Amino acid sequence: MPTRVHEFNWPDRAVVGTIGLPGARTFYLQVRSGTQVVSIALEKQQSALLADKIDEILDQLATVQGNPFSVPTTTPPELVDNDQLEAVQEHFRTGTMSLGWDPSTAQIVIEAYPLTDVEADDNDDLADEDGAHESEKLLLRIPVGTARAFAQRTREVVGAGRPLCPLCGYPIDPDGHLCTLPED
Repeated sequence: MPTRVHEFNWPDRAVVGTIGLPGARTFYLQVRSGTQVVSIALEKQQSALLADKIDEILDQLATVQGNPFSVPTTTPPELVDNDQLEAVQEHFRTGTMSLGWDPSTAQIVIEAYPLTDVEADDNDDLADEDGAHESEKLLLRIPVGTARAFAQRTREVVGAGRPLCPLCGYPIDPDGHLCTLPED
């Protein structure tokens, strides 16, 4: 079966957002171009790592002598997007992701692939039995300013979850917390 590629080269919108309450949130990478909207589920850790790695690439590019790519060191205010996610219809749950740089278009490139049976540890409810999800892919290209804004928003979304216990570092649930201090 050929791979169905959800490709966005200069999207109108690319954001990470959540649905649900802290402690039970589902993270989504949502991309829109015109009327085409694609939403893929992510883990919180994937979201945080994606933001960190995007900033690393942009920070490294900003140090290039003469900065030919006009990489902003901070988020351009006009690119800040604090709106809620649009209606979410999950296309797939993300497994593997890759991140790169395309100097020919001065864009960050994000590729996301569905969670496979191996990655899901045989968790049958995460993938269709017929393997339909295995033949999809999200290919997203965003310019440097949008990428900087994307990373900032993603960090804010990740940070808006449950507070961390100052003693053990685990999240504190609204109904209480049993602290598990590490042993010395």
